[in-house]
Amino acid sequence: MFAIRQYEFGPAENLLFEEVPDPEPAAGQVRITVAAAGVHLVDTSIRKGGFGPVDFPMTPGREVAGVVTVLGGGVEPEWLGRRVVAHLGQANGGYAELAVANVAALHALPDDVSFEAAVAMIGTGRTVVAVLDAAKLTADDVVLVTSAAGGMGALFVQEARNVGAQVIGLASGEKLDHVMDNGADAAIDYTRPGWADGLKDMTVVLDAVGGEVGETALKTLGPGGRQIIYGWASGEMTKISTEVLFANSLTATVALGPGLLRRGLRVLEEESMAGLASGRFVPSINPPFALSDAAKAHEALESRATAGKVVLKP
Repeated sequence: MFAIRQYEFGPAENLLFEEVPDPEPAAGQVRITVAAAGVHLVDTSIRKGGFGPVDFPMTPGREVAGVVTVLGGGVEPEWLGRRVVAHLGQANGGYAELAVANVAALHALPDDVSFEAAVAMIGTGRTVVAVLDAAKLTADDVVLVTSAAGGMGALFVQEARNVGAQVIGLASGEKLDHVMDNGADAAIDYTRPGWADGLKDMTVVLDAVGGEVGETALKTLGPGGRQIIYGWASGEMTKISTEVLFANSLTATVALGPGLLRRGLRVLEEESMAGLASGRFVPSINPPFALSDAAKAHEALESRATAGKVVLKP
C-alpha cells in the first residue's frame, strides 16, 4: 500500500509519500480500506514534536473512514464489508490506503452518510458535543463564535441557529462568506483593527483562538456572560483575571482536558455520529487533498487557508 511516512520531527515537508507493507490486524482489530482520513491541527503539533514522544518512522493520522476488509482474531464476522469510521487514538496510522483499528473504536455508518462527513465528525464532533455540553446554548443567547469558518466553528454556528440563538462568527477574508452561508446572523473579520467596536452584551463566547482575540472577545460579554475556552490557535491562551470576571459577573469554562473526558469519549462520539445521521450536524468540509499531498494539507491548515474540515483521499 501507499502511505505517508515521517522519520523525524519538523516541517510539513517531512511527510513523505511512500510504498510500505500492508498492515495486519491483531486480535480484536480490523483492517480498513481507507476512503477518507481526517487532518487535524493536533496532527500538525504531533508532526512538529509538540505532543510527546513518537516512535519513528510513523504514519500520521488518527481519524479514518472506509470499509472493513480484513478481520483479526476474535472479531465478529458481521464487521466484514461494513462501512465504518474510527478514531485511532494515539496509535496514528490514518494517512494511508489501509489502516488498522480496534474493533471497539468502530462506528458503523448508514449508507447515506459519506465517508468524508463521517471522518469530519468522529474526532471534531466529539469535541463539539463536549463544548456544547459546557455552553448550554438557549434561544435567549447571543453567541460569538471565534474561528467560525473552521470545522468546529461551523458546527457551533449551526447549533446556535438550531436552538434559536443569535450568532456572530469571526473569520477572515473570503471565509466571511462561508460563515454567512452557514447561517450566521453576522460575520466579522477579526484581523481588522477595532473589529469588536460596537459589540456588547454577548451572552456566550466560544473561544478557540485565545491570545488577543480571546481577550477582546471576553470584553464583549454582557453581565452574567460566559466564555467557553476550547483552544488557543493563536499560540497563546486567553488571559483572564478574576477582576474582569467579578466586574461583570462573568464565568469562564475550559471544555477540554478532563472536562472532555467527563462523559467518556465513546459516548461523545456516539452523540456526534447520531447528530450527523439526523442532520443536526452538517460538517463543513474543505475540498479534499490527495493522500500524496498530505504535506500541502498540513501547510494549508497551519496557514489558515482552509475553511472547514481538512480531509485526505487515498
